[in-house]
Amino acid sequence: MKKALTIAGVDSGGGAGIIADIKTFSALNVWGMAVVTSVTAQNTTGVYAIQDISPEIISAQIRAIIGDIGLDAAKTGMLKTSEIIRTVARELSEVDVPLVVDPVMVAQTGAPLMEPDAKEVLVKELLPLALVVTPNRYEAEALSGMEIRSIRDAEKAAKLICEKYNPEAVIVKGGHLEEAEAIDVLYYNGEYHYFKTPRLKTKNTHGSGCTFSAAITAELAKGKKLPDAVKTAKEFMYIAIKYGLALGRGRGPVNHMAWIYREAERYTALVAVREFVEKLESLKEMNKLIPEVGMNVAYALNHAVDKNDIIALPGRIRATPRGPKACAPPDFGASQHLASYILVSRDYDQSIRAAINIKFSEETIEKLRKLGLKISSYDRMKEPPEIKAIEGATIPWGTKQAIEALGGQVPDVIYHRGDVGKEPMIVILCRDLNKLMQVLEKVLN
Repeated sequence: MKKALTIAGVDSGGGAGIIADIKTFSALNVWGMAVVTSVTAQNTTGVYAIQDISPEIISAQIRAIIGDIGLDAAKTGMLKTSEIIRTVARELSEVDVPLVVDPVMVAQTGAPLMEPDAKEVLVKELLPLALVVTPNRYEAEALSGMEIRSIRDAEKAAKLICEKYNPEAVIVKGGHLEEAEAIDVLYYNGEYHYFKTPRLKTKNTHGSGCTFSAAITAELAKGKKLPDAVKTAKEFMYIAIKYGLALGRGRGPVNHMAWIYREAERYTALVAVREFVEKLESLKEMNKLIPEVGMNVAYALNHAVDKNDIIALPGRIRATPRGPKACAPPDFGASQHLASYILVSRDYDQSIRAAINIKFSEETIEKLRKLGLKISSYDRMKEPPEIKAIEGATIPWGTKQAIEALGGQVPDVIYHRGDVGKEPMIVILCRDLNKLMQVLEKVLN
């Protein structure tokens, strides 16, 4: 098993520091080890006290790990004093493994985590040992001496830090940049690499810097090249922030385990969809609900990110003389259409996981209304030309229209009356497959 070491402080709230690092190492299947540099009294609202560990104990921790277990990669986080940084640099200079330096200077709440005179020691003694340094916008400004607002600024700062302090690479994180997307800029071997994800609107980002650098470290420990390690770390961070935890009264932590929860759930979710389809196929009268284009059912993982985390049926379900019949077994990423309904709905309500499309009729709409379900619709005839011109953009646009028509509440039922060459359709949205089957059975009665 590959082994990764974090040298950082302890966040008593569990969201950042070595606790976040160890969770990240574990989620990425790497054995995590920790050297404590400082203990903080910390929660989601701030840092209230700090006790530094003596350089002698820090040195002893590092030597104990190296002398027995060994390591394949290491990272540093909170190194508060110049004496601590010198100690860590001295010990790591004798170890030939990739080193990730997260130059932690200030907590998200604004509390200083590095003494003013320690920066000079950091750039002179530790940064030259690093494979990669991972500053956010404000740390990169402090290291480069320039203002950073855009991607072009981030490029210049990353190259400047590399040339000035001699780490092999620098990645300026894009979370605080004034860009529509969250874009991280990596400068490595004289080239720029860019890593993009949609920007998420959330306050639950505590520990994001620690988690990102830990994810890079874990992937480097596995032997990945730096750009590939950053790519995986970026994907890891996106799901960790998307499913961040609203704990405490301040900035909640990112969800370090969302990655592994998603992977662990894949088999049971497939089984659930298979059982749903088997029951649906046993109901011959279900034929009358199958549209001309076919019926499909989709089911999202709890921590779904895109259509590849949503199960559906390749080829859909077709009406046959013997009743409904699925064309193929359920698989991930098999339906762009229903996946779009679910993913947009989850932007408003993360509990929405299941969807099915059924044949449109006024009678069916009336039955669904009598069941007490929330119903909304959108008019495909009113779709803006610029949306219609983009492949796959109609359903996200229409779903948003239907949700906004209910004041931001996700409907149980969304329908449209079609367009030129487009069949009218009803889509039922639910929190689980059992509820979805109950609704279908009631519609059939």
